[in-house]
Amino acid sequence: MAATDFKDYYAILGVSKTATQEEIKQAFRKLARKYHPDVNPGNKQAEARFKEINEAYEVVSDPDKRKKYDQFGQYWKQAGQGFPSGGAGVDMGGFDFSQYGNFDEFINELLGRFGGGGSPRGGRQSYSYRTSTGAPSGFGGFNDFGFQDPGASTAQDSEAAIALTFGEAFGGVQKRFSLGNETIDVRIPAGAKTGTRLRVRGKGQFNPMTQQRGDLYLKVELQPHSFFQFEGDNLVCEVAITPDEATLGASIDVPTPEGMVNVKLPAGVRSGQSLRLRGKGWPLAKGGRGDQLVKVAIVPPKDLSQQEREYYEKIRTIRTYNPRSHLSQVKL
Repeated sequence: MAATDFKDYYAILGVSKTATQEEIKQAFRKLARKYHPDVNPGNKQAEARFKEINEAYEVVSDPDKRKKYDQFGQYWKQAGQGFPSGGAGVDMGGFDFSQYGNFDEFINELLGRFGGGGSPRGGRQSYSYRTSTGAPSGFGGFNDFGFQDPGASTAQDSEAAIALTFGEAFGGVQKRFSLGNETIDVRIPAGAKTGTRLRVRGKGQFNPMTQQRGDLYLKVELQPHSFFQFEGDNLVCEVAITPDEATLGASIDVPTPEGMVNVKLPAGVRSGQSLRLRGKGWPLAKGGRGDQLVKVAIVPPKDLSQQEREYYEKIRTIRTYNPRSHLSQVKL
C-alpha cells in the first residue's frame, strides 16, 4: 500500500489524534462554515475541501469508526515500514486490514459506500461513485450556524453506476447489493436504458450534521448486445438478406425481444432500408412498447455452387437494369 493512499483525517480537521469529541465538532463547524459550497459558489477546490472535511468528520466523530480508522493507520504505518511477506494476514485488534488493497477500499466499506457483494478485494463488483451535498442556497440545515432556511435538508445523495444485460433491463430484475454492512434489494423496473436514473430513498451518504442519509441514485449502463442496439426509443437490428430475396421479395424470420416474428420483405428492397415492427421494441416509461427497426443488409454469397454461378452469369447477360446509368451525366 502506497503511503499516499492514507488520509490523515485529524490533520484535515486541524485537531490532534487525542482530541475530544467536542473539539472535533467545533473544528468541523468552523471549517464547514469556511468551505461550504453556498459560501464559495463555483469554487471546485472549496467544494472538494468541504467533501473531504465531511468525510473526515463522519469517521472521527463516530467512536467505532474512529477506532477502526486509528487501527488502520497503525497498520498502514507498519506496512510501509515493511512486514514479513508484505504484511499479508496481519490482524490488529480483531480486524484484518490486509484484505484492503488501498485506503479507499477500507474507507468505502467503513462509510457504507455503494459496492457489490463479496470481499473487499477481488470479489467485489466495481461501481462509479460520487456524492453531492444536496444543500440549497442559504446553508440549509446549518441552523445552529445562524444561516437562513433552517428547515432545508443537507443530506448527501450518492450516485452509482449499475450494469445490466439487455435481458435484465427489458423484463426488469431484482438486484441485491452490499452497502458496507447493510444489504439491500433493489427492483429495477422493465424498460431501463443506459442513462436511466433510479432513486433509492434513504440509502445515500450519511450527513453527520443532521444524522440523516441522503438518497442513492442508480445510473443504468446496459452491456452491449450482439444483435440489438438503440436509436432513441427504438430498438434497432440489422438483418442480412440475399440478392434474390431483395429482388423478388421474401418472408424471413427476425428476432425480437420476445422471440421470432415473420417479416415480409417487399420486392426491390434496398440495402440500408429499415422495416418498422410496431410495438415490438423496448418498454416505454409512459407505458406500451416502442418500435423495432429492422435494417436490411444485402449480402452476396461468398461461395457459389457451379449451378448458382451459371444462373448468376445468365442473369448478367440478360439483365436490362443498370443502377449506374445516370453517372454519365455527372459533371463538375
